[in-house]
Amino acid sequence: MGASFDTVEEQKAFAEKESFSFPLLSDPDRAVGELYGVARRPDHDFAGWPRRASFLIDPNGVVAKVYDFADKPDLAEHAATVLNDLQELR
Repeated sequence: MGASFDTVEEQKAFAEKESFSFPLLSDPDRAVGELYGVARRPDHDFAGWPRRASFLIDPNGVVAKVYDFADKPDLAEHAATVLNDLQELR
């Protein structure tokens, strides 16, 4: 699942443009972003965008691992890391 502070309409257009096969959460009030610690301070230069992060959530709904990125991640490397971590959780 992906999430951002965009509206439902913006998320839908983005998912269609990118041909995503997974759902995107629309969080324009930033409630989920606040709970996951990715919302920026209101006075931050990029307050309108969440920090980039991924969360590995176990079957019980517990966050097992957090991957926080300062920049865009290398997606192939990130996917390999997450798959490895997922195997370790088994």
